[in-house]
Amino acid sequence: MSPYQCTLCPRRCRIPEGGRGFCRARGVRDGQVVPLFHGVISSLALDPIEKKPLHRFHPGASILSVGSYGCNLDCRFCQNCEISRDFSLEEARKSRHMTIPELVRLAESLAGRGNIGLAYTYNEPLVGIEFVRDASAAIRAAGMQNVLVTAAYLEPDRFREAIRCIDAANIDVKAFRDAFYQEACRTPRPDAGSPDRAPDALQTVMTNVEIAVREGVHVEVTCLVVPGLNDHTDEIGEMARWLAGLDRRIPLHITRFFPRRLEIDRAPTPVHTLVELALEARKYLPDIRVGNV
Repeated sequence: MSPYQCTLCPRRCRIPEGGRGFCRARGVRDGQVVPLFHGVISSLALDPIEKKPLHRFHPGASILSVGSYGCNLDCRFCQNCEISRDFSLEEARKSRHMTIPELVRLAESLAGRGNIGLAYTYNEPLVGIEFVRDASAAIRAAGMQNVLVTAAYLEPDRFREAIRCIDAANIDVKAFRDAFYQEACRTPRPDAGSPDRAPDALQTVMTNVEIAVREGVHVEVTCLVVPGLNDHTDEIGEMARWLAGLDRRIPLHITRFFPRRLEIDRAPTPVHTLVELALEARKYLPDIRVGNV
């Protein structure tokens, strides 16, 4: 067994020298677990803040949005699979590289176009936690805002480290059943007999949402509704009731699925399903947003 273990997320990948972890973005070099794409840019755009989506954080503003490569989930329906999972190392190496000071200067130069800061998004940004941590500190020092778009499947102590300079986050809660994470996102199945037993993915994500709320981050939550998989009214009701127990002001985005990646034969979410789910969620939360319609 390899002596090198990544401790970023509950997978706790054991990685050989020269190899990569499940996320494809962290590997072992010279006996150290390191990020492989620090400063490697797959995507860069000035987006409306509502596209993150954030509904109650500086509405009408724009934010410079940056993405890299890799993800520690493997969702069958991934909307950004080309940079999250289905990319080649050769492709990534050819991508643009930017230093943190360069990104800060670019963010500042776009202030005249409504830019309020930097958003870490598109792939799972926290597989490059070192970049997010250092860039967000530099953006805050420049007097600008940091936005994080994440699935929050991270060890809670590392998640707390990542959000020290984050002002707002949209957290993607995939479903409110751990079986969904196992079957649709390929998280490890809990093995009660193993000393390295991975915690339930859903519980990990819930813990990190709670941390973000307690730390004063503006939190909004998104749930992509996949027909036949996580479209049950009781499930969305449980999610909304849990969020209301944290803070009734949290906006919940209930988002329409369109065929993608390994789910190209599944029909888009019927609009009436989203409406029914929104009605159920509004029993507990006042701010429900229906997206992608």
